[in-house]
Amino acid sequence: MSQVLPPEAFLLLRAERPVFDVRSPSEYAQGHIPGALNLPLFTDEERARVGTLYKQQGAEPAFLLGLRLVGPKLEDFVRAARKAAPQRQLAVHCWRGGQRSQSMAWLFRQAGFEVVTLEGGYKRYRQHVLDGFERTELPLLVLGGKTGSGKTKVLRALQHMGEQVLDLEALAHHKGSSFGAIGEAPQPTSEQFENNLFDAIKSFDLRRRIWVENESRSIGRIYLPMGFWRQKQVAPLLNIEIPHECRIQNLINDYAAAPLSELEAAFRRLEKRLGGLCLKTALEALQRQDFATAAELALAYYDKTYRFELENSCASTIEALVFANADADEIANQCRQWADKYHLEPSPQTL
Repeated sequence: MSQVLPPEAFLLLRAERPVFDVRSPSEYAQGHIPGALNLPLFTDEERARVGTLYKQQGAEPAFLLGLRLVGPKLEDFVRAARKAAPQRQLAVHCWRGGQRSQSMAWLFRQAGFEVVTLEGGYKRYRQHVLDGFERTELPLLVLGGKTGSGKTKVLRALQHMGEQVLDLEALAHHKGSSFGAIGEAPQPTSEQFENNLFDAIKSFDLRRRIWVENESRSIGRIYLPMGFWRQKQVAPLLNIEIPHECRIQNLINDYAAAPLSELEAAFRRLEKRLGGLCLKTALEALQRQDFATAAELALAYYDKTYRFELENSCASTIEALVFANADADEIANQCRQWADKYHLEPSPQTL
C-alpha cells in the first residue's frame, strides 16, 4: 500500500518529489495543484467512454475497458516517472483518491518507486484551499490610488525592500481594467487562480504584513475568492496620489507600444460609459498616435469610478499620501513608514 496523506502533508512533499496528477487533460486544465505534472491515465475521450459504459452496463465492463485502454501505456508511464523522479520518489493523485491514483500508485511501486497518494484526491485539496481562505486571518495592507498611479511599480519597490507583496494582477494575468489584458498571457481559470493565490499566500510569513493592490473583486474574467475578498475589503487602505501629468505618462509608457487594434477594442468596450462623442474622440486620438489625449479620456472615466469605490470603501483605515513625483522607491519608502504606524496582530493559524 502506498502512504495516503491529507492535503497539508501532501503539499509539503512538493519540494522534494514530483507530483503526478493522473486525471484527464481537461480536468487538469480546469484546475490543478500548482507544480503538479499531468500524466493522465485516460485521455478525455477515453474517460468519457469508460464513464458512459459504467452508467450503461456497470462497473465490471467499464473496468475491463479501462484495462484495455491503459495496458499499452504502462511502459510509457514508468518511463515518464523515471525521467521526472530519478530518486524514485513520487506523489500521485486523481479526482477523489480512487481507482485512477490507486492503479498508478500500484504500477509505480512495482517499478521500484516510493509513492504517496492524496487522501480524497484533488476534490479534498480544493476544499482545503477554499476553507483556507475562510479560516486564516491575513495581515493585509492595501495599496490604492487612481488609474496610472504606478501602484504595480510601488509594490515591486516594496518587494525589493523586503516587504511581502501579493501581486494579484500577476496571478490573474490581467491589470483589472478594460485595457488590462493587453500584453498579458491568457488568464487562468477562476479555479486555477484560487489555487495559485492559495499557494502564494502559503509562502508568506503570517506574522508580517502583506501588501496587496486595491483591486475590485473581479480581475478580468476571474473573481477573488470570497474569504479573501472580505478580508481585503476591511484591511487598512493607503491611497497614493501623484501628479496628473505623471499618471498620463505612466499610461503612455504602459500602453503606447500595444497594437492599435487592442487599444481601440478596449475603448469600444467602454462605449456605454464613455458616451459616443468621447469614444469617437479617443479613437481619433489613437489614429494620430496622440496617446496623451486618449489617456486623458480614459482617466476621466476611471477617476469617477475610483472616487465612487473610495467613497463606499469598508476599509478600517483610509489615509492618503500625496507625492510631487512618481518615483516608486520614494513612494515605497513613505508607504513603509506609514505602515509602521499600524500593528497587525498575526494570526496563530496557518493555511
